Amino acid sequence: MTLYIGREASKLWKRICAETTTEINLLLENWKYVLAGLIFQYIHGLAAHGVHYLHRPGPTLQDIGYFLLPELGQDKAYISETVFSFVFLSFVLWTFHPFIFKSKKIYTVLVWCRVLAYLVASQFLRIISFYSTQLPGPNYHCREGSKIAKLPKPSNVLEVLLINFPQGAVYGCGDLIFSSHMIFTLVFVLTYQKYGTRRPRRLGIVNLLAEKSS
Repeated sequence: MTLYIGREASKLWKRICAETTTEINLLLENWKYVLAGLIFQYIHGLAAHGVHYLHRPGPTLQDIGYFLLPELGQDKAYISETVFSFVFLSFVLWTFHPFIFKSKKIYTVLVWCRVLAYLVASQFLRIISFYSTQLPGPNYHCREGSKIAKLPKPSNVLEVLLINFPQGAVYGCGDLIFSSHMIFTLVFVLTYQKYGTRRPRRLGIVNLLAEKSS
């Protein structure tokens, strides 16, 4: 039993070393794209922080979505963040699974290059949207009477550039013309759907029949 465990541990270590070498080489080739994507995450956060200064609370707009799917309530706001955190962390862990498991279908660096590219494109459109149309935030902390619905004018540039995390990301206002959480969730789910699931066998049968008929 001890010999078996030692043998498997040795195989796992060799796999981790081999994958690390491969991924480092890919990172050296693509580091500019990864760095640009990460920098834009800060720019996106900075833009969302900036529009909070422009936000003015007002009456909650009517939305049929709230009638069909009522809000959870202020005391259950943690449910949304918990679900999003689970999706986010599970996707990050999945992108590193080739270091551990044999069934290798992806390269971690290349997946993150594509994910960041889609995030940048979506977030760029989101920034244009919420600066073009500023709506009163429906969240409880963005409504009339909340102390953080409006941010006081910054006293210096550094105050704008430093984003208070995670409060600045969770309690932002004025940037909800479409959701950042939804962008991340859709990109992550669609990426896993494309690269993390096996193709149905019936597709192969359909292709085979199409080739024969032609």
